[in-house]
Amino acid sequence: MRPSLDIVIVNWNAGAQLRDCLKSIESARCNIFTLSRVVVVDNASNDDSLDNLDSLRLPLVIIRNSVNRGFGAACNQGAAVCDARYLLFLNPDTKVFKNSLVVPLEFMEDAEKLDVGICGVQLINEKGRVTRTCARFPSLRRFVVQAIGLNKFPGLKALGVRMDEWDHLHNKSVDQVVGAFFFTRRSVFEALKGFDKRFFVYYEEVDFSLRARKAGWITEYLIDAQAFHRGGGTSRQMKATRLFYSLHSRLLYGFKHFPRWQAWLLTGVTMIIEPLSRSVFSMLRGGVRDVRNTWMGYSLLYRDIPDILGNSRDNYE
Repeated sequence: MRPSLDIVIVNWNAGAQLRDCLKSIESARCNIFTLSRVVVVDNASNDDSLDNLDSLRLPLVIIRNSVNRGFGAACNQGAAVCDARYLLFLNPDTKVFKNSLVVPLEFMEDAEKLDVGICGVQLINEKGRVTRTCARFPSLRRFVVQAIGLNKFPGLKALGVRMDEWDHLHNKSVDQVVGAFFFTRRSVFEALKGFDKRFFVYYEEVDFSLRARKAGWITEYLIDAQAFHRGGGTSRQMKATRLFYSLHSRLLYGFKHFPRWQAWLLTGVTMIIEPLSRSVFSMLRGGVRDVRNTWMGYSLLYRDIPDILGNSRDNYE
């Protein structure tokens, strides 16, 4: 019996990128596996993302949300209608190739790889270059290094969360692969009760990967398969909002997984020290406009602190 795969794509105003992604899936189908369904969960898009998808030769299921529920919650919503052996969470700004689906699936099917719960593949950017997409599990030290910007200097990249010092040119067991192409066993996803929906966007896959590791599952990065990832997704034009959600999720992650004193120290560093260091790097990189976006993101974060602290008192799944 052929192994089965379901693909879940969360869409929010992805425009033509969504159709291009779906067309690439259509081209990547083969008789080695059964593509049970492709679930598109639309988070209240107001563009034409969902128009004219009926012509695609795919087992397509479209779920339309009346509000933007966030990435993690929408992934859970899509996975809830799936029953295949494997799940692939795929960003709409990606395109898969012929080997993108077969290689990780055959790898997971290997009887010697039954302890592998999550797979990622080599992601290629618009210039055809391999991007650095794997990361270490965050710690207070790594977050502080990142907040100050020390990991931006040559020779210090290994101090940060992202594995920027590694060329991503060989297979490797890693802490975490990026959520743009997140291949997992459905049994693992269900055992962990999916993504933590409190992470509206960003860090939901980091949290999931850490919980998987604690449950005994390994994450593997494979270079025998590639996929295209544009990067930035539909939030490229929303730099301030993107920064806000990244920082918001970082603090939630700290309160969930760090000792309480470390979470509070992380909050202090994030709220007081990091705005200054980010402003310096923003000025060097993009000038006044980038600095303005930085402070707009932080102003959103300052206003949202009561919500973050409220969530920190809740019990996470």
